[in-house]
Amino acid sequence: MLQLTIPPGDFAGYIFDCDGTLADTMPAHYRAWARAFKDYRAPFDFTEDRFYRLGGVAAAGIIAQLNREYGTDYACEELAAHKEALFERLLTRVEPIRPVCDFARRAAAAGRPVSVASGGFPHIVRRTLQLIGLAEIFQDRIVTPDMVAHGKPAPDMFLRAAQLMRVAPADCLVFEDAIPGIEGAKAAGMRVVLVPSRPAPNT
Repeated sequence: MLQLTIPPGDFAGYIFDCDGTLADTMPAHYRAWARAFKDYRAPFDFTEDRFYRLGGVAAAGIIAQLNREYGTDYACEELAAHKEALFERLLTRVEPIRPVCDFARRAAAAGRPVSVASGGFPHIVRRTLQLIGLAEIFQDRIVTPDMVAHGKPAPDMFLRAAQLMRVAPADCLVFEDAIPGIEGAKAAGMRVVLVPSRPAPNT
């Protein structure tokens, strides 16, 4: 059972990543990436290790980074859309990460504002939240890369989420599973709870 380590303090608002934090979607995302790059005959191996290190980065941003590294010239938005379409076919089987979802529900029930800061496509993030039964507690406090100048690991998404909650950044606690999101939250002046999204070896 996943155990969360909550830092001491009285936090006024809570910000949650979606994939790998609220929803157990990371394996499905990796399968979609692997198929997308196979469909586009990529000359590189997008490994699972690399995928998890880039958790939280928008799909188009991942492709742009790989283009720079490998000298490819994929149309970022086109390939990202293809990958997300593949992922959507797997989305109906998504499961909640219960300790994190339960914490979000308790916070909302206690009257504390909660929000989502996700690198995913807006309609997929909203669909994911519906499938895991959390759409109603977040309402319109959902931040995606299209809403800010810079996605993770920049602090923009977290600062925007704090603004939507009307909470000072220093009074926010962020739940994240990947390095880019953790870096972005810390750059925004927020404390972070690490949610391990990658299965332990040999399990």
